[in-house]
Amino acid sequence: MTPLTVLAVEKHSQQVTDWSGRIGWIVGLLLFVVLVYWLMREGWKWRGTLQSDLPALPAAPERPGEPQLTLKGRYHGSTTAGQWLDRIVAHGLGVRSLAQLTLTEQGLQVERTGAASFYVPAAALRGARLDKGIAGKVLTEGGLLVITWAHGDKLIDSGFRSEHAAEHDAWVQAVNTLTHDEEGAA
Repeated sequence: MTPLTVLAVEKHSQQVTDWSGRIGWIVGLLLFVVLVYWLMREGWKWRGTLQSDLPALPAAPERPGEPQLTLKGRYHGSTTAGQWLDRIVAHGLGVRSLAQLTLTEQGLQVERTGAASFYVPAAALRGARLDKGIAGKVLTEGGLLVITWAHGDKLIDSGFRSEHAAEHDAWVQAVNTLTHDEEGAA
């Protein structure tokens, strides 16, 4: 037999997998993911600490008045007005959630599922507009209803998206009319 045929006839076993090496890499990767998650959580808590000067949110009145408009959709968060990447996390304003908005002559009630609800008195409302994004959420042009309001000495933009985007225009008009009426009364 020639050496070539001997090599072809010999049986070779599959190379043995080094399980200890693979397990080490998997554990290392999992530890890295946990570290990144922990750092993100600590950053969120630190941002809340930096924003602790923001006063508590006002409570809704017992009789909020007759609803002018209601909207079911999603609350995407709040930012410092004009700075769409500066998310506000104090008092739960940074938590995304399903929401139902109710606009009355006295103000705006935001009832959220899985997060604290909040109320914006009509005197604090500054206006509304359609925009394309707010911290962590970017949509098509005009896909986001942004309501600007004052709280303490800070102007805040809060972003909402209705289940039916066609409702956004009516909300912009109603909030801007209400804020104009408030300015005229002052």
